[in-house]
Amino acid sequence: MSRDLLENVHEGLPDPTPSGKTFVIRGKYSYFHYNCDGFQDAGWGCGYRTLQSMCSWIRNSSMEKSGKATQSVPTIPKIQETLVQLNDKPESFVGSREWIGALEVFYTVDALYDVSCKIIHIPSNNDVKKYVSLVKQYLEDYGGFIMMGGDVDCSSKGIAGVHIAGNDAYLLIVDPHFVTTSGNVTIEEVQRKNFVKWQHTSEFLDSSFYNLCLPLVKGPNTAA
Repeated sequence: MSRDLLENVHEGLPDPTPSGKTFVIRGKYSYFHYNCDGFQDAGWGCGYRTLQSMCSWIRNSSMEKSGKATQSVPTIPKIQETLVQLNDKPESFVGSREWIGALEVFYTVDALYDVSCKIIHIPSNNDVKKYVSLVKQYLEDYGGFIMMGGDVDCSSKGIAGVHIAGNDAYLLIVDPHFVTTSGNVTIEEVQRKNFVKWQHTSEFLDSSFYNLCLPLVKGPNTAA
């Protein structure tokens, strides 16, 4: 597993509007994206990469609070092996290019870190904005890294914040689909290419349902 991954790639990104209030993740996470550790997963590994970013946040938060090392961030093969061991997937899943979603993220985090998650289901033909208040409340209470998956919009992504300005609402998206052939990746490049961005709730697909996976462990600077 590469140890030179970027951390907190949302930092320094301007708010989408000059007014309103912003609520963001607390603590540190590593930015896992396609091929970032030499494992070639472009085209199918976005759910795994979002899960790895979440795991890095859980691990860093736990270490900051306890001062003790905890379970390392799992590789993609380790994630697949874990889901097979949990009887969620058949043995043929190991070594495959099958996608994973919010439920598999939940199972893996629970198994490897003993951390439960909350799943929020946003039905298709529904307004994502209706669920922003739940994301805001979670960030205030836990400050954690959220995984977002869907069906028509099947590109897994992370959520690291929310911005609310009157009737407008934006989610801070951490997109794992970034691919680079150079090892000199910078936060500025990731932001410039919109792999970290504020996305207005109207820009999500009405035809797609979405599932959010929220790890129920408190980040730094929150009450135990």
